[in-house]
Amino acid sequence: MARGSRYKVSFRRRREGKTDYKARLSLIDIDKSRLVVRITNNHVIAQVINVAEMGDETLVSAHSKELEKMGWKAGTKNTAAAYLTGYLCAKKALSKGIEYAVLDIGLKSSIRGSKIFAVLKGAADAGLNVPHGESILPDESRIKGEHIAEYAQSLDDEQLKQKFSQYLDKGISPSDLPEHFEEIRKKIDEAEV
Repeated sequence: MARGSRYKVSFRRRREGKTDYKARLSLIDIDKSRLVVRITNNHVIAQVINVAEMGDETLVSAHSKELEKMGWKAGTKNTAAAYLTGYLCAKKALSKGIEYAVLDIGLKSSIRGSKIFAVLKGAADAGLNVPHGESILPDESRIKGEHIAEYAQSLDDEQLKQKFSQYLDKGISPSDLPEHFEEIRKKIDEAEV
């Protein structure tokens, strides 16, 4: 009697560290839309996704690159950009009649005040109903970039040019970030999404 191996090879995406199938299965079971948040090396992506028979169906998507088209001059991966991406995604979802979603953070760790929860706060502030506790959300001052503005004001001109060269190259002073943030949020409110 021939015997095969006793071990079972796990799914490729699990081996690559891309999918936690146990967590995914629990999210699929609830039969609700998911607010999927992914943070890459340079950008923030927020999507509202439904589970379909042939695979996931993306209903709405927002990418932090879209903020640049609206005039955003700061970084596309910082906490302010994460909030605005979530805000934009929620506005798009509401315009399509989606009012409820469950947060899906994938394999990221659940760290209080992180960029993932800045996206969640943006979506909730825009009117999308996403169940959450208030204690995990970042401070309003952090979302607006006030900590960056305060730090930039404490530097002399040479240090400012060295540490914030990308901001200055794009034509924005880091100390103006909170006002710029409000300006872009107002543009998202006025936009036809």
